[in-house]
Amino acid sequence: MPLLDVQHLRVEYATENRPAVAVDDVSFSVGEGEFVAVVGESGCGKSTLLFALARLLSPPAAITHGSVEFRGQNLVTMTEKQLNVLRWRDFSVVMQSAMNALNPVASVGAQLADAMAAHGKYTKTEIAERSVEVLRLVGIDPIHLSSHPHQLSGGMRQRAMIAMALLFTPDLVIMDEPTSALDVVAQRALMVQIRQLQSQLGFAVIFVTHDMSLVSHFSDQLLVMYAGQVVEAGPTRDVFDHPAHPYSRGLLDAFPSIRGPRVPLTGIPGSPPDLSRLPAGCSFQPRCPVSVDACVTTRPPLYPVGPALSRCLLNAPDPVSAPASSRASSPASAPDSSSEEDR
Repeated sequence: MPLLDVQHLRVEYATENRPAVAVDDVSFSVGEGEFVAVVGESGCGKSTLLFALARLLSPPAAITHGSVEFRGQNLVTMTEKQLNVLRWRDFSVVMQSAMNALNPVASVGAQLADAMAAHGKYTKTEIAERSVEVLRLVGIDPIHLSSHPHQLSGGMRQRAMIAMALLFTPDLVIMDEPTSALDVVAQRALMVQIRQLQSQLGFAVIFVTHDMSLVSHFSDQLLVMYAGQVVEAGPTRDVFDHPAHPYSRGLLDAFPSIRGPRVPLTGIPGSPPDLSRLPAGCSFQPRCPVSVDACVTTRPPLYPVGPALSRCLLNAPDPVSAPASSRASSPASAPDSSSEEDR
């Protein structure tokens, strides 16, 4: 049984007219100790998916279909009281901006103490010892227990958030773009530390980011999201070396490589669609360089492509949906794997 099993999850935002579907029929699983990355442009539903998994959505957003089973328990049907027993103890969340997530008028030590007091009965000595332990775990000198968030660097604030998420050594840590406010050097240092902590403690990670290159060396599985749907999913190395969906190829082509010949970067024209007014066919079709006539009217399911899945008619086994001429118009191969290695 997987640690986390998500099946046909749908999240809608209520609007004056039709609802905006921010997460549309998303299914995936996370195994013990696995690192799963969720990538895509801003506005594609990544953060909404994360909040749905942790049951942190608030109106006008709501889960309207599907299940999120954590160790066999469906989080979607749980009451807030039942969820509070699991949160932080069994799974925890690291928010996008540590400066916004941390209390600006309380010291790091006070916030760690509050988290422990809210989820159990501990003596002052136990709280102090555990606070020192988790700060050292993430590479912060315990002297900073008396520091306030504004007295820490961006990287230290993010590590303090990770320390708080690891207070009870949970089985799953969900991270919402924790490196977005950091420079490139600090990003890599934090990613390396997360991976080391994961190997040391054995927790699983769901890592949400808009930067595909950031997770190329760190994640085991990769979900590429567009317009609320998973358009490609599979082992990270396979998706990077042989991207099967035009959107995945577009994201990879937007990042430079430090190896191989210099090639011009090509962005993806246009922008993601309005989630309340999605196209009738493939959501990516208006921006796709290799679309066929059927893409305008047919919403593709996920097709198996080797060890991965791709939501593209060019990968369909049905020759009517994906004629040979159209299949040939799709890029025949992925970018050189040697250059992908350092994206």
